[in-house]
Amino acid sequence: MGEHRIEKDSLGEFRVPAEMLYGAQTARAVDNFPVSGLTIGRDMIRALGWIKQAAATVNEALGLVPGELAQAIRQAATEVVDGKLDAHFPVDVFQTGSGTSSNMNVNEVIANRAIQMLGGEVGSKSPVHPNDHVNFGQSSNDVFPTAIHVAAVVAIESRLLPALETLRAKLDEKAQQFDGIVKIGRTHWQDATPVRLGQEFGGYASQVGHSIKHVRASLAHLRELAQGGTAVGTGINTHPEFGARMAAELSKLTGHEFVEAHNHFEAQGAQDACVQTSGALKTTAVALMKIANDIRFLGSGPRLGLGELTIPAVQPGSSIMPGKVNPVIAESLIQACAQVIGNDAAVTHGGIQGHFELNTMLPLIAHNLLQSVELLAGGSEMFAEKLVAGLEANEQVIAAKNEGSLSLATSLAPHIGYDKAAAIAKESYETGKTVREIATEQQVLDAERLQEVLDLRRQTEPGVG
Repeated sequence: MGEHRIEKDSLGEFRVPAEMLYGAQTARAVDNFPVSGLTIGRDMIRALGWIKQAAATVNEALGLVPGELAQAIRQAATEVVDGKLDAHFPVDVFQTGSGTSSNMNVNEVIANRAIQMLGGEVGSKSPVHPNDHVNFGQSSNDVFPTAIHVAAVVAIESRLLPALETLRAKLDEKAQQFDGIVKIGRTHWQDATPVRLGQEFGGYASQVGHSIKHVRASLAHLRELAQGGTAVGTGINTHPEFGARMAAELSKLTGHEFVEAHNHFEAQGAQDACVQTSGALKTTAVALMKIANDIRFLGSGPRLGLGELTIPAVQPGSSIMPGKVNPVIAESLIQACAQVIGNDAAVTHGGIQGHFELNTMLPLIAHNLLQSVELLAGGSEMFAEKLVAGLEANEQVIAAKNEGSLSLATSLAPHIGYDKAAAIAKESYETGKTVREIATEQQVLDAERLQEVLDLRRQTEPGVG
């Protein structure tokens, strides 16, 4: 076993690895929760660092923490924000439901690092105490939900929304590039009336555009911070201005907008903001899965599938079939989306566990919500750059399919009646002749009018006749 030091908490003495900056409460949590090996992650650690950094500034300004100690706490918290102390945050995600273990983890690490900076002895709690100074005016019950909101807003605005905008723009580019290509539409997986390939991609771009709106709409609630409510929402043991000042300071530190919660009992007793955001992320995942599936189906083949799109080849597709290339980028995105949909179920269940004045599934909510943001951001960027940007239409395949479609009979119906048009479609199916050939043979319309009515491009635009 490695070297240890002995630290004390309210339960007594506990052994702490000598090289670690955390204290007895964190060491107990590591011992108590050997569940998954998953920690709360970089985004949450950074958010907790920002909170402690902001709290030191606010408490110093309010005359509640001495300036020398506040400065040391800020410096140590900055190292937490910058990721320099991540190795000192080992607590499992599946811990106490309030996130108390992780809040004390950051309190202890910052206190000990500040003590080092001031020339003291790690573990001594002097001159910087993890509770009396780093956590002054705070409770795990308002710190951890605040950290979730801060981490989520920053991740969404800095990573997810830009990634979705990139994907929407790439899909829109393809919509314009493919606008002149007419193909047969499909409903119920069966041939339907013509559609422009650009129209299909315009639909995909619109889906992503709506997803962006859904996610943005969820941010208003996420911007409300629980900080200032302390234990149950009443604000006991903190300054009445603490919550508002913290929101302002966190906005300054992060560059993202935050406000004090309109109601601290809602902010701590419920996690509706996270549930709403997770729902928007799930909706986005559903949209991206539909787009990815459509594109890989349209690119199926290359000889015996639909073959209407040529998907960029990024790696060999088979260990046994030479020359096979698979739509692996689409498959990767689809798997990521499936995980997001599963994460939403977990966040929803977590939101239900808001009993009385506290939700007790906060670490689970944080993990799943932030993982969903990361999966959608990374997946969207990958899909846009490695697949959509290089998509090409196989116009020869599309043209060959167009003329043989039975759906051409639809455009005849307004001119010759539904029953007669249906008879032509049936004969086309039975004989193998095209709808155009049969309509010409039967002289259902004069040649010029028939040419006009069966023009595929015309059928992709509003109006009949």
